[in-house]
Amino acid sequence: MQYHNLRELMDKITYKDHAVLQGLGITGIQYDSRKVELGNLFVAIKGFNSDGHEYIKQALEKGAIAVIVEDEKYCSLEYPWILVEDSRVALAEISAAFYDNPSEKLKLVGVTGTNGKTTTTNLIAQILEYAGHKVGVIGTLGNRIGEKFTEGSRTTPEALDLQRLFAQMVEEKVEYAIMEVSSHALDLHRVDKCHFDVAVFTNLTQDHLDYHHSMEEYCKAKTKLFMMMDKSTFKGVAKTAVINIDDEWAKHFLVSSGGALATYGVEKDASWKAENIQIKPDSVSYTIDGAEVDLPLSGKFNIYNSLAAMAAANALGVAVEDCIKALSDSHGVAGRFQRVKNDKNLTVIIDYAHTPDGLENVITTAKEIARGRVITVFGCGGDRDRTKRPIMGQIAAKLSDYCFVTSDNPRTEDPEKIIADILPGVKKYMAPNRYKVCPDRHQAIMEAVGMAKEGDIVLIAGKGHEDYQEINGVKHHFNDYEVAEEAIGVK
Repeated sequence: MQYHNLRELMDKITYKDHAVLQGLGITGIQYDSRKVELGNLFVAIKGFNSDGHEYIKQALEKGAIAVIVEDEKYCSLEYPWILVEDSRVALAEISAAFYDNPSEKLKLVGVTGTNGKTTTTNLIAQILEYAGHKVGVIGTLGNRIGEKFTEGSRTTPEALDLQRLFAQMVEEKVEYAIMEVSSHALDLHRVDKCHFDVAVFTNLTQDHLDYHHSMEEYCKAKTKLFMMMDKSTFKGVAKTAVINIDDEWAKHFLVSSGGALATYGVEKDASWKAENIQIKPDSVSYTIDGAEVDLPLSGKFNIYNSLAAMAAANALGVAVEDCIKALSDSHGVAGRFQRVKNDKNLTVIIDYAHTPDGLENVITTAKEIARGRVITVFGCGGDRDRTKRPIMGQIAAKLSDYCFVTSDNPRTEDPEKIIADILPGVKKYMAPNRYKVCPDRHQAIMEAVGMAKEGDIVLIAGKGHEDYQEINGVKHHFNDYEVAEEAIGVK
């Protein structure tokens, strides 16, 4: 069990006042009162649905011996406390101190953007592993330390969990940590005190406006990752910002970035520019500075993902030729333009696309490789940005030959009302005989696959790797890949 003197840890954080006894030691840190153990420091965080300050009594009853608060009325004579301006900032600061700043002992890569984070992160990891390095990965699909995998509940873990993960990586001799960095994580200080060596920007399109309220605020949150970069070096490697120069928001990231700069793209001049592009049903190929890249993943979006991965790995010291060799042997990521294996000559693709841009990218790719129709199954998530729903309906209708409008994760919303928000966009480009409303996602997938013929592509979008559907706040097992297999007759 780790044991730290709380007064010594306080020297590493910013606080306004305190009532902590000299020599008081803590056995750990916790922000969830239900998980508090004897000797823990409890950090009270004001959340969106509840206020951690209201659970201080419960935390003390479970064994907490001190608390961090941001509300002065909880500075009580009944327990040791530390008053801070922002409990989330304090959680990041004291967690990093408790685990002895583990990210400083790793080479850390952060990947941010609306789409492509998961694939880019995993491609970087695959290149580094090909080069013989031990790697840790943190992201939407979960967390991996070498070959050990654990489930994750967030794209980017809370600050305490993140620092604990880094400490485990250091203990297990990981050299490189590659992580997805969400806009929420940046805005809510989860990655404060993380020492990034490479920061990657993939793209910025409409998403999370229920939280950020405007694209400008969404962009501002994302650029925080690049403001964390500086011109220092770590283990002889310059800190580097890797930016998609083709994206319309790229200029905001260029001016925000410190350290060295690497750009990538397809349309504009870039330090990593793909040329002579060929997109095939199961792969893409292109040249970069005359060298040919063969990637066993389809779609123009994977050209961008692979360029970002090569630029990031090269910034960390991997030779270009080794990056190219690694990519030629790369494997796909679950739920990212993933084909459902079958021997019936049916092409069914599962993809996580849940934003307007993501949906447009995958349907466009499907159209490029289909010999017949593109049949799209999609919906929109509940309790999220409503403004993107008709936009996604419009994109699906404009680009697809037939659509099934269904449920995604309605969460606490009425699925019928979500669909009603989608339909104005669908009706703008599709006649009634070219789409069907089918709220039952299982039924929608079964019918879509059932109407497909050889040469058609059935695209099931929105949930990707997820193995659940959340209805009325309750998660039920649901996996698009499994249902597609059932529909095809594979199982």
